[in-house]
Amino acid sequence: MSDDGTRPASGQESLLTVAVAAGINLAIAVAKVAAGLISGSAAMLSEAAHSAADTVTEVLLLVAVRRSGHPADPRHPFGYGKAGFFWALMAAGATLLIGAGFSITHGVQTIMDGEDLGDLRVSYIVLVIAFILEGVSFLRAFHQVRTEARRLNVSPGRYVVKTTDTALKAVVFEDAAALLGIGVASLGLLGFQLTGSALWDGLASIVIGLLLLGVALYLIRANASLLIGQAAPPRVQRAILAEIDDRPEVQEVVELLTMMLGPDDVLVAAKIDFVDECTGHRLEQVSDEIERRLKERFPGIGHVFLDPTPGADVRLRATPAPVRSGVDPAQLGRVVGDGGSDDGAGGPLE
Repeated sequence: MSDDGTRPASGQESLLTVAVAAGINLAIAVAKVAAGLISGSAAMLSEAAHSAADTVTEVLLLVAVRRSGHPADPRHPFGYGKAGFFWALMAAGATLLIGAGFSITHGVQTIMDGEDLGDLRVSYIVLVIAFILEGVSFLRAFHQVRTEARRLNVSPGRYVVKTTDTALKAVVFEDAAALLGIGVASLGLLGFQLTGSALWDGLASIVIGLLLLGVALYLIRANASLLIGQAAPPRVQRAILAEIDDRPEVQEVVELLTMMLGPDDVLVAAKIDFVDECTGHRLEQVSDEIERRLKERFPGIGHVFLDPTPGADVRLRATPAPVRSGVDPAQLGRVVGDGGSDDGAGGPLE
């Protein structure tokens, strides 16, 4: 769900986008490895590592999309949406380790030790073909971004930055980095041809590595935030709050909590102070109507929990004075839901 969105992007659309990117990057990686070995260019080998990292990344993103689409079950009642965030985080880590790590270290080694480059014509041909294929993959991803952005009436740039569709975000950023990396590798080869110095090829390799490092760190940060329970975008929260607050039966929304359970799933929990006249059966009806209305307006909302709660003034009057006690608070009870038995994850809840 984007910052301005009311409906998440299609999971099937993202699956196709990632599959196209994975196939293209695998073919490019093989071609770059061959060209790098023939020419001996550090920049070409860095580009090969770049494409190899992208291939591994997109395989993990395919896992992310498939896993996040699994239906809820008794063990995972809120579904598997966060599995998508986890595997997307692993994909970003692969970009960091395989692509950025190899490119930077190999570039430094080339500058320090020098290199003898062979026939560069094959490298240039491969780079041109790679640019065309990467462009196809990027245009495929950008088409999906532009379609969703137009539907939500936001700019494509804003959509791709704010979207929680981590697979689509990763493909767009990695394909953009790949296109820039191809340009940098070409400049490195050209610099060597003009000067005869391996410095330019080594610098190109380092720049490619730094480019990958920046993309990987950005994606790691975005996925980690979602994985640990990021709230829905602020504009969506405000729209949800307004939708609830507009009900005549609602006196005040005491507290509103949201959490992204997956790219296509938002949890909403609210403490609501209903008007005094709204009791019993009418309270149940209003709660059901609020839930239905929220899900109609925001199809990304999968779970709604409403808690009738007294307003701030009532709670203030009802709050008793604190009482000192010599009892250790830890002895007063256990964590809610802990019956003292194993939770199925390796140990009892303490």
